Amino acid sequence: MATMKDVAHRAGVSITTVSHLLNETRPVSDDARARIEEAIQALSYVPSAVARSLKHNVTHTIGMMIPNSSNPYFAEILRVIEARCFDAGYNVILCNSDDNPHKQSVYLRVLTERRIDGLIVVTSGEDVGLHSLLEELRLPLVLVDRELESVQYDLVEVNHVQGGYLATQHLLSLGHRNIACIGGPAELSPSDQRIAGWRLAMGEAGLTPPIDALWRGDFTSRGGYEAMSALLMQPQRPSAVFACNDLMAIGAMCAAYELGIRVPDQLSIIGFDGIELTSFSSPPLTTVVQPKEGIGATAVAMLLERIQGRRAELRCVMLQPELRVRSSTAVFDPAVALPQHG
Repeated sequence: MATMKDVAHRAGVSITTVSHLLNETRPVSDDARARIEEAIQALSYVPSAVARSLKHNVTHTIGMMIPNSSNPYFAEILRVIEARCFDAGYNVILCNSDDNPHKQSVYLRVLTERRIDGLIVVTSGEDVGLHSLLEELRLPLVLVDRELESVQYDLVEVNHVQGGYLATQHLLSLGHRNIACIGGPAELSPSDQRIAGWRLAMGEAGLTPPIDALWRGDFTSRGGYEAMSALLMQPQRPSAVFACNDLMAIGAMCAAYELGIRVPDQLSIIGFDGIELTSFSSPPLTTVVQPKEGIGATAVAMLLERIQGRRAELRCVMLQPELRVRSSTAVFDPAVALPQHG
């Protein structure tokens, strides 16, 4: 691998002159510039990013923490963030916490040891030591999707209450009244907020869901499958189900299929997130779409403002979801509704 010394020797200049050109610390004559650039190209020389970061105290690298790399929702947001960072001249280092607070803390320290310029974090829920750790890192930081109580950082989130409300209102508009909900983990604010939207819409319709109308999953397809299997064993089986993310909705449809229940004729199912996979489920899933392009683009823009010193005040942005109706929901028909257990 070629070194700066090799470049200087081929170009017939000093190592200092090569350094000044690469780091733009002093003007270099046109003749010397031409010879150095020719040498760099001929030797395929790549400047040391570590050395340059030590000199300028910037690495043009951003760290990103996500809680579950197997969830397409986070992958789709990451794709937007990576593209926006690349266009701005920044690289992205990704860490996956697996919704494990300890792993999250370890990786946050690893990222800062890499001398990153800033962080975009989707947290793994509430963690007693997370607030102090984030303060200790002293880096430009944007939280995405999951807010933390008593933590004052830039935040980009979606109106999850409104999303749960939209999903439930859609089912109510189709004539459903026995609407169950498959929520996510209780410690995650987006899950609780989506459930709150379900309760709000039901309350406005004069309906009070029974305790056994709410089951918790873990935002995975298996979690949705198990929750739906339990719901369908209840004495009062629902005619419609709001699953608080698309993966659980897909698992729920699988459980219904295995029990010989037709979706949407006998059971309407709606999800949340709007991942690309939902267009290709059978039937295609009605869902509440999170504006993933807007989430990623806003997070990067806010972080770069901080890194480049263009903004000091705290900023919180709430984006709005939208309903996307497909084929997994239909008008309630008492003639084909699920028979109730004993």
